[in-house]
Amino acid sequence: MAALQQTPISFRSKFPPPVAAVATPARTLSFSSLTRRRVVPALRGGARMSATAAASYAVALADVAKSSQSLDATSADVEKIEKVFSDPQVYDFFANPTIEEEKKRKVVDELAASLGLQPHTANFINILIDARRIDIINDVVTEFEKVYNGLTDTELAVVSSVVKLESQHLAQIAKTVQKLTGAKNVRIKTATDPSLVAGFTVRYGNSGSKLIDMSVKKQLEEIAAQLDLGDIKINV
Repeated sequence: MAALQQTPISFRSKFPPPVAAVATPARTLSFSSLTRRRVVPALRGGARMSATAAASYAVALADVAKSSQSLDATSADVEKIEKVFSDPQVYDFFANPTIEEEKKRKVVDELAASLGLQPHTANFINILIDARRIDIINDVVTEFEKVYNGLTDTELAVVSSVVKLESQHLAQIAKTVQKLTGAKNVRIKTATDPSLVAGFTVRYGNSGSKLIDMSVKKQLEEIAAQLDLGDIKINV
């Protein structure tokens, strides 16, 4: 991997403006016309606004990561952000409009130091705060993963099991998914699901549309079907 650029990167121009800035004349909007076409229609309200804005922020972050030759490192940063903001208390703190932005930025500085975030990743969080769009950060994380996977020809596979699988088992699952998809890389995410009893499931493909089910729960359901017990619900 190429050495990371140490000079802080200024890239506010790549990001959508706060909602209040939409009415500003176009000549004062310094982000690209492509980004503007994506964002301005989305700023008209509803879930569509959040989804489109999140995608635009994600693309902008990926552009900065590519320009600084730190795409993989930025992806690692985004994973850290995802874990931090999965805590409801952390998310509620940043999404709370009554808390001063300066306080939020101080917490971002602390997080950046403790997590070892790159300067442009920390700056990215501050941009969401300034734009009053920190509430969509989880959506941005999801969209960034899609952009990153597309740029690196990476297939995301979510492996669910009752207990944590050994690394060699996860490696074998990754090889299997790679053969099935032809992807250059396979990225594994793990999750726990006690309802599986034992074994595991693997979801991959577009929005997890494809499933490999190696769980005991699935086996029990198949046995029930073979015994013509389809009307009997199996609780596990």
